[in-house]
Amino acid sequence: MITQKAKYALRALTVLADADADEPVMISDIAAQQKIPKKFLEQILLDLKHHGIVVSRRGKQGGYLLLKPAHTITFGEILRIIDGPIAPLPCLSITAYRKCDDCDGEQTCEIRHVFAKVADATRKVLFSTTIADAVGPRQGAEVTRLLA
Repeated sequence: MITQKAKYALRALTVLADADADEPVMISDIAAQQKIPKKFLEQILLDLKHHGIVVSRRGKQGGYLLLKPAHTITFGEILRIIDGPIAPLPCLSITAYRKCDDCDGEQTCEIRHVFAKVADATRKVLFSTTIADAVGPRQGAEVTRLLA
């Protein structure tokens, strides 16, 4: 399962994607619209800022904007930033691989073979679904197609 922090990050990004490209959105507006605790949202947006996903503007007309176009930001990218590796087993992680403590051999591990299929299918959906897909007119259609 993804964390609440990841869900909040994805929801905040959909608000920014839905906003006018040149108009920053204030944290308080995102927090109120998505029912996200403001202090927690500040931390999330700071993480996303450090990873080059969003940018902040100060001042009276300040707030947050997407730094990258919504169609280039994938769910997988955000989940990796917020939650870390996307793998059901440590031996299947692309970014944080480590051998399972109780492993006798990856080539003969029946569990690993099954979960490798799960991990591949999950990554396929997460890294081909963008924030733009979530807010666009086809909302949900792309994910449904990929899962079919």
